[in-house]
Amino acid sequence: MSNGSQSSNVVAARYVGALIELAEESKKVSDIEKDFSDLAKMIESSIDLQHLIRSPLLNQSQQQASIDAIAKKARFTTLTSNFLKTLVDNRRLNILEAAIDVFAQEISKRRGEIVVSVETAQALTAAQEKSLQSALKKETGSNVVLDTKVTPEILGGIVVTIGSQRIDDSVARKLERLKATMSSGAAGANQNTNLKEVS
Repeated sequence: MSNGSQSSNVVAARYVGALIELAEESKKVSDIEKDFSDLAKMIESSIDLQHLIRSPLLNQSQQQASIDAIAKKARFTTLTSNFLKTLVDNRRLNILEAAIDVFAQEISKRRGEIVVSVETAQALTAAQEKSLQSALKKETGSNVVLDTKVTPEILGGIVVTIGSQRIDDSVARKLERLKATMSSGAAGANQNTNLKEVS
């Protein structure tokens, strides 16, 4: 994890901690979970929204107007809308993606669950998710929440991240290993050829 990502997570954790306290007091945790889940999907599918939250060039009024429109259209709860407004007011909208992740992780932790990041080249079906979830639960001994992400670059297979452990069984990674093996084999063959020529 880069220093920038670590810094974002630290700041996000402070904001999320306050949000969770308010959510628990008002019994709105599940509502905010749904809002954040919907928002994460919006961000993933919209380049314009990614630009809105990541670009340091947009001014505060532009960000606020856009965020207000999104919150209203999506019918977010008042707590979610106020949280987004606070991020804009404090010029912290760039930590929104980190805040969504931190919120999910903290809520899962409080429920005794673990969040497992899963990357695939194509979206998993409901049956595939259920099967994977069951297998991971058996392996870890904990209730598992899948954080799925479509990453076409891996070509196929799957990349699973549990905490600091990363299991890369993607086609792209297999091709890298094959290429490395072929390169080392070719180097060895050239070396043997050179030795024969010298002798």
